[in-house]
Amino acid sequence: MFTQIFFCYCAVMIIGTGLLAITMRNPVHSVLMVLVLFFHMAGLYLTLQAEFLAAVQIIVYAGAILVLYLFVLFLVSLREEVLIERYVDSAWIGRIFAGGLAVALIGILPTFILGEKGNWPLARVQEVTHTKAMGQEMYTTFILPFEIAGLILLVAVIGGLVLAKRNAADPALQTDEREIQK
Repeated sequence: MFTQIFFCYCAVMIIGTGLLAITMRNPVHSVLMVLVLFFHMAGLYLTLQAEFLAAVQIIVYAGAILVLYLFVLFLVSLREEVLIERYVDSAWIGRIFAGGLAVALIGILPTFILGEKGNWPLARVQEVTHTKAMGQEMYTTFILPFEIAGLILLVAVIGGLVLAKRNAADPALQTDEREIQK
């Protein structure tokens, strides 16, 4: 009974904080709403008895990804972004499009069919623990996608470093060496 109530609480909080994250005007507040969302997703993973995924959710997403979001927010000049014209004249066009997309996704939902069972029946997973079963699958069966994901993340980090690096040719961004020595 408690598990069902906790699941419903987490589900409602995930939906609520997700909506707040996209509707808030202040981007820092939006990032904080995403942080609350990530913690509730970790709680949802705990109800599914996936402790490793809950820990990864908190460490990777709530820790590293949100720090990355904050760095991007501080690197982007928000005052200039506010002055840019809107892509669409009315917000109702976006709402109608989002509503249509939601109706289409809900309409497709009854055609969903579960795939075949994997190599890990429930009794075997409980015998070796979730973390060991996931590690064995990730580093044997899915090693190529795992390596490709690592390569994509490496390219993203290098791209972020290149974008964040100050342009040496721009004199406005250079500091006077005499000021540094003082």
